Amino acid sequence: MAEKSFKYVILGGGVAAGYAAREFAKQGVQPGELAIISKEAVAPYERPALSKAYLFPEGAARLPGFHVCVGSGGERLLPEWYKEKGIELILSTEIVKADLPANTLVSAAGETFKYQILIIATGSTVIKLTDFGVQGADAKNIFYLREIDDADKLVEAIKAKKNGKAVIVGGGYIGLELGAALKINNLDVSMVYPEPWCMPRLFTSGIAAFYEGYYANKGIKIIKGTVAVGFTSDSNGEVKEVQLKDGRVLEADIVVVGVGGRPLTALFKGQVEEEMGGIKTDAFFKTSVPTVYAVGDVATFPLKLYNELRRVEHVDHARKSAEQAVKAIKGLEKGQSVDEYDYLPYFYSRSFDLAWQFYGDNVGDTVLFGDNNPQSPKPKFGSYWIKDGKVVGAFLEGGSAEENQAIAKVAKLQPKAENL
Repeated sequence: MAEKSFKYVILGGGVAAGYAAREFAKQGVQPGELAIISKEAVAPYERPALSKAYLFPEGAARLPGFHVCVGSGGERLLPEWYKEKGIELILSTEIVKADLPANTLVSAAGETFKYQILIIATGSTVIKLTDFGVQGADAKNIFYLREIDDADKLVEAIKAKKNGKAVIVGGGYIGLELGAALKINNLDVSMVYPEPWCMPRLFTSGIAAFYEGYYANKGIKIIKGTVAVGFTSDSNGEVKEVQLKDGRVLEADIVVVGVGGRPLTALFKGQVEEEMGGIKTDAFFKTSVPTVYAVGDVATFPLKLYNELRRVEHVDHARKSAEQAVKAIKGLEKGQSVDEYDYLPYFYSRSFDLAWQFYGDNVGDTVLFGDNNPQSPKPKFGSYWIKDGKVVGAFLEGGSAEENQAIAKVAKLQPKAENL
């Protein structure tokens, strides 16, 4: 098979790849120097759209509407943009072997790609119930959401199962966003999760109580403290029922599973230093192999603000880490120094008429403030996290742009809070 050579290769075609490409174009890249290799069939797009506007019954988001970099208010990079810049988009191409000492990648079709510098931007893959051998989990109409193909299949199922019953397995980001999207499509929605409240990785019980109440008011049934242990299907192989560990059985025309992801690092095992499930990098996203960088979900990097290593799975970090790596690569070539990555953790979500933002660290004691009554016409509330006498994290539901900027500033500056 043919061999292709590039100065820079970005492996992965998600959010990080698109933002890295834009930064390369900004910093100056010659035609033919840069390639993006992606197993998806489309140019990089803003992945968060898939669990939100993509599923709306009216005015749904569709490509080319949400190609990067519109998610952060930038120019939309259409496939033509990459052509104009001389950046090669190598799509529908799965890399099955990476030989880092030889600077070589090999595709499933046997093509070889050589690089001088590699940026690993492979992101995460969804954890599937079939991974745990859950009975019947391979039935039709059990969905996971990661890529545009997944979203297209889910949209088809929503149309085919009008006014049907949907069961969401998982109470995290995906669960909450998809629960809302399916309800907006007039499905009868139940959410099932094992934890005592939704989104436990971030929410306190006080924050979660608001969202659970709000969702219940919208007619979503919430079933906590149990898990799906099996599925039955009809003669067409389509899912019919969800069996729960507590003995309950839920009817289902559609099941959507959101039980987390895992970083896609298997190609590099044993070739690069790893930490906390990710690829260990420095503050410039350089790995233990000097010609290899890792960004986004797969990178375990030094979080300067808290002086510790972290791995962050969020679109904001995917964008910013990609830009940082490219600045560092180009800075090194030009003999210019680049500031260390100084990241403030940031998470956000939108569902129904709600929108929250969180900045900082969710450790220590918490103080809840504002109107968190789910019945309120315009609820607005927040929480501060206080550790060692300082405010380290801030959460706000229903905030204006200025208010959200203000809580970000608080989380960054960590003002003293001597008394709860």
